Amino acid sequence: MRITYFGVRGSCPTSSDQQRRYGGNTSCVLVEVAGEPPLVLDMGTGLRALGHHLNAPLIAAGKPLRGNALLTHLHYDHVLGTPFFPPMRDPGALLEIYGPAQADDSLQSTMAGMVKPPFFPVHMSDFRGELRYHDLGPDDEFALGGIKVKVRTIPHIGNTLGFRIEADGVSVAYMPDHQAPLDRTTVAEAVLDLCHDVDLLIHDAQYTEDEYVELFDWGHSTPAYAVLVATQTGAKRLDMFHHDPGHTDRQIDTMLRAARKIAQSMGKVEVAAAKEGVTFELKGA
Repeated sequence: MRITYFGVRGSCPTSSDQQRRYGGNTSCVLVEVAGEPPLVLDMGTGLRALGHHLNAPLIAAGKPLRGNALLTHLHYDHVLGTPFFPPMRDPGALLEIYGPAQADDSLQSTMAGMVKPPFFPVHMSDFRGELRYHDLGPDDEFALGGIKVKVRTIPHIGNTLGFRIEADGVSVAYMPDHQAPLDRTTVAEAVLDLCHDVDLLIHDAQYTEDEYVELFDWGHSTPAYAVLVATQTGAKRLDMFHHDPGHTDRQIDTMLRAARKIAQSMGKVEVAAAKEGVTFELKGA
């Protein structure tokens, strides 16, 4: 399984010389499994670059995209890249989108309402490619070819899903937005279920401890809490994700050092901070 980070920020995209190393695009991750269509995790502003990455070999081969996407929730930072996804300009392209069922409307209608005048110059239906939607329940489990997906509702503001993805003998848990509890010592059962013994945990680590005290009900976690989740669930590697748009590279470096120090005192989990543009392989035993 190959993982590539195309967007690792939370809340809104950002750009400055002080944020160049970790990158400024919002949540978007590419999962590649040999013999399977590409799997996209969230469709933030990183989706534009991800689309160009996928398009180059497709254009060379004269083939349209066939792919899948998992949406954790519909906050702007996780869907804003949708109308800028280059493969959707091609007739015959198909992206199957799996996301949280909405209380008052279908996922398809809700997404279409985000991409239309006066908010955007064209309608979603104007794309030459097809976006096909699948509403997910809080406890769904399904397969995308040889890729197994487990879905659970996790704490955040609004209906938010976390995912566990298994293929080729490895597993990834993806929860970019996760509301840490006030005590920051307990972990929800759904989170324990998704993260149990995963090879990689991609987890919200947006706020410093001081920021969390002020913004405790804004739906996010701290690096220390992300480490707690990783150690309690037996995750082998933790990648801190959903970096705050106000944090510089140096601030994220400081948060990473603190998280690694905590991890050393609690167990053996490897800790990194997700960086835009980084690709790595996960290999089974």
